[in-house]
Amino acid sequence: MGEQEDNFVLSLGANTSKCNIETNQTGATTCWSGATRGDPEGVIVLVLFGLIFLLGMVGNTLVLVVLGCLRPGGHPSCCATNIFILNLSIAEFSFLLFCVPFQATIYSLPEWIFGAFFCKWVHCLTMATMLVSIFTLVAMSVDRYIAVVHAKCSPCIHSKRNAALGVAVIWLLSLLIAIPAAQHQVLMSGHQQAPNGSFSKQMHKITILLVGYLLPLVLITCCYAKVVKNISKKSERSKEKTAQTMCLVIAVFLLSWLPHHIITMWAKFGQFPLNNISFTFCIISQCLAYGKSCINPIIYAFLLENFHKACRQVFTRKFLLQPVPTEKLVRIRVENFSTTHLTANV
Repeated sequence: MGEQEDNFVLSLGANTSKCNIETNQTGATTCWSGATRGDPEGVIVLVLFGLIFLLGMVGNTLVLVVLGCLRPGGHPSCCATNIFILNLSIAEFSFLLFCVPFQATIYSLPEWIFGAFFCKWVHCLTMATMLVSIFTLVAMSVDRYIAVVHAKCSPCIHSKRNAALGVAVIWLLSLLIAIPAAQHQVLMSGHQQAPNGSFSKQMHKITILLVGYLLPLVLITCCYAKVVKNISKKSERSKEKTAQTMCLVIAVFLLSWLPHHIITMWAKFGQFPLNNISFTFCIISQCLAYGKSCINPIIYAFLLENFHKACRQVFTRKFLLQPVPTEKLVRIRVENFSTTHLTANV
């Protein structure tokens, strides 16, 4: 098994440096030793990564702009929900920023040029932002569960303070879980062998699988199932629309991370083949993992009616004509009525 793990690093030549991503949770592309500069496959991957990066940055930036320009106040539950959506966009934005450009260099550069520090901390921050995104999705599902199933106690829980506290806990927990990723990263030169896998590395991979995928998937599914069940008293059309949205949320989460975790477990505990088919599978898994950073803003922001209203409000106020305030409209109408009345009497 040790030789298989050693070969799970992209071969870049005799006089190059490699960042050993044995524990990198987003480094599936390095499982193929045939990706070299100038190959059509490498160009296609760079184009795909570029499109995903651009779409993800634009979508998440739009969410950040809209939520950042909202006026303070409003219903407490809406404020709490907006805090979670804002944190999700920040996490997705950071994930794309720390992950995609550095992974793209594997296909365009002959060696790792960012040094030992970035070899460790880029992958640590990538994993941390990945976990923040996932934990925020769980928090949003629990938030919806409380709002619908336990509506009576919901006002006590739905507050900006509790939402901000939840976000702080999410970031702290994610950083703590991601720290071992930095410890497991090694910058190697030439054909230097990667260190053999240890029990701590295996346990860290299993922990990421459980805490970062299986457990969140169960929690999200259970919470949204309860939400759909408890809106049965509403119209069938409303129930059907809600159920479709929840199924979309669960399906996106399930499919975006499933191939990645299959490859990670396969490479660590099995004999992962190194060929064109496995390379394609690795690229698909990466595109799905990166693509969810483009899809999440659409699902968790643009499908929400409250966000629709906020978006119209912000862009009408900032970029289009300023809407006439209601008080000013009333005053103009009163003045017009008075002028018309006096003219008629004369």
